[in-house]
Amino acid sequence: MNINMQGLNLLNRPMSKATQDRMERQAKRDNQIAFFEKQKENLKNMKTNSLEDIQRKLDMFQQYDDQIDAAKASYNNSQMFHILDEARERGEKIAEEAEKMAPKTPEERREEMIEEATGIDKDKGILSEVMDELEDQIEELAEMAEDMAELNEENLEALSDESLAEADAAAIAQAKELNNLPLDKALPEKYRHIDYHI
Repeated sequence: MNINMQGLNLLNRPMSKATQDRMERQAKRDNQIAFFEKQKENLKNMKTNSLEDIQRKLDMFQQYDDQIDAAKASYNNSQMFHILDEARERGEKIAEEAEKMAPKTPEERREEMIEEATGIDKDKGILSEVMDELEDQIEELAEMAEDMAELNEENLEALSDESLAEADAAAIAQAKELNNLPLDKALPEKYRHIDYHI
């Protein structure tokens, strides 16, 4: 079983374009080197009878070595440009983040607060949420006021003038009794003053 994991992104993170290019260049270099190494192996199996064949075989062997060195040099040169491209991409990302974090002018802050309050950027803003809550509270208060009005009407109808007069007379009599009691008896037992002498 042969598994090639070179192009597989194991951590499921998005790769930058420069990283993908580098991986492609590495694969290309590896393929070229493997091809020329195989050609060198084939030269070893080639039978030669004369000095000219041996010379030609040595020249081909040298050419294959040169091709391998050229593939490595090409990869190294492209790797330098890759590093520059990667640095440029990182620099752009850092610049974007720095721009987001940059201090804002008072006008920008004011506009941002207005957008946040009105909910232009988002589905719902703070102002709309507060208004919804306020409407709910107003409805609840209106219902409570209606209920209180109904209860007051019922209570007023139930109480006649005679019952009001009796209730007032009873309250007045109770107040007179409390005023006529001595101070010690007007207070509950737990609040009476106790003198201790040692």
